[in-house]
Amino acid sequence: MVIKNFDKIKELFINYLGEKKLRKTPERMLILEDIYHRKDHFDADSLFISIKSKENRISRATIYNTLELLVDCNLVSRHQFGKNKTYYEKSYGFQQHDHLICYECDKVLEFCDPRIRNIQDMVSEIFNFEIVKHSLNFYGVCANKDCEGKKKAIR
Repeated sequence: MVIKNFDKIKELFINYLGEKKLRKTPERMLILEDIYHRKDHFDADSLFISIKSKENRISRATIYNTLELLVDCNLVSRHQFGKNKTYYEKSYGFQQHDHLICYECDKVLEFCDPRIRNIQDMVSEIFNFEIVKHSLNFYGVCANKDCEGKKKAIR
């Protein structure tokens, strides 16, 4: 699959590494590429498994350290969706969106509603406050009765 703007994304990361006087390693580039091929939210362990399953040698420490770098340079977003688990998603070129999180299976659904932007703009104006970003998460139970995650969930 061809990733739209991946050359630009890679260039941004390489420039960031240069500014921080960090090395551009094949492992860091591999992690970046794997993330931008994904279509889902992921945790560090699933990223590690994904990269290892392709016969690549990489350590968990490299995964965690690179994720921190990617978050710092705004190419990846970090989310805490409860249960003390950190999820990540690619963020370059993606519009603001919000999340529905299932308590039972941990499934994360994204949605975008322009009315939320209108509310944000109104709140910003009322309180004379420049909103740089926002996070809106709804927690509940998904309607999928046959969800694989639900079969594993402890009730």
